[in-house]
Amino acid sequence: MATSALTFGQTVASSEGMMIDWLTHWVAVHYDPTAFSWHMVPGYVGAMLIIASFVVRTMIPLRALSAGSNLCIILYAYLDGQYPNLVLNTALLPLNIMRMVQMMKLVRRVRSTARGDQTMEWLKPYMTRRRCTHGQFLFRKGDTADTMFYIVSGCFRIPELGIEKVPGEFVGELGLLAPDGRRTQSLECVEAANVLAIRYDHVHELFFQNPDFGFYFMQLASARLFNTLQGLEQELQKYKTEA
Repeated sequence: MATSALTFGQTVASSEGMMIDWLTHWVAVHYDPTAFSWHMVPGYVGAMLIIASFVVRTMIPLRALSAGSNLCIILYAYLDGQYPNLVLNTALLPLNIMRMVQMMKLVRRVRSTARGDQTMEWLKPYMTRRRCTHGQFLFRKGDTADTMFYIVSGCFRIPELGIEKVPGEFVGELGLLAPDGRRTQSLECVEAANVLAIRYDHVHELFFQNPDFGFYFMQLASARLFNTLQGLEQELQKYKTEA
C-alpha cells in the first residue's frame, strides 16, 4: 500500500513537472515583451475609451470619449508606426470635437429658451405692426387661422374664458395646431393696443431654420392648453359646489 501511494505521488509530481515545462515553453515562444512596454499604454487607454463610448447613452459624453480615444490612438499609432490608424484617427478627432461643440451649443440654447430668455429681436424682421382700438376683435372663434400675434401694448380679453392677455404674450398660436385650421377662441381688444403679426407661413419656416423657436412654440402652445384645462377644472369644481 505504501508502494502504491509512493507511485501515485511520483505520477502527480511528474504531471506537474510536465505542465510547468509546457507553460514555460509556451511563454518562451509566444510572450512578446513589447506588448507591455510604455509606448503601448496609449493604445490600451484608447481601447478602453472606445468601449466606454459604447456604454454611455447620451451624445455629449459619447463624443467626448470618442475624441479622447482618438487622441490616445493617434499617440499610440505614431509611436508604433501604424500610419493608417494615425491618419484615420487624425481625421476623426476634429469631427468628434465639432459634433460635441455643436451639441453643447444646442443644449445651452434649449436651456436658455426653457428659462424664458427668448428675445423678440430675431422675430421682428418677419412681423408687421398693427393697431387695435377698444372693442375691436382681432379674430373671432371659427375664423380661418393664418396669423399669430405678439402683444406690444394695450390689453386683450378672451371672451370664452374671461382671460386677459397683456403685453409680452403671444396669442393666436393654437390655430396653427387646430385640425381644421380655424380659431378655437375669440380675442377682443379692451384697451387700445399695438401688436406684431406673423403669418403661419413664416412660422413654418422658423420651425426649420431655428430650433429655439420650435422649442419656444411648443412651450407656448402647451402652456395655453394647460391654462385652458385649469380653467375648465375650476368651472367644473364651481358647478359641483353650486349643485
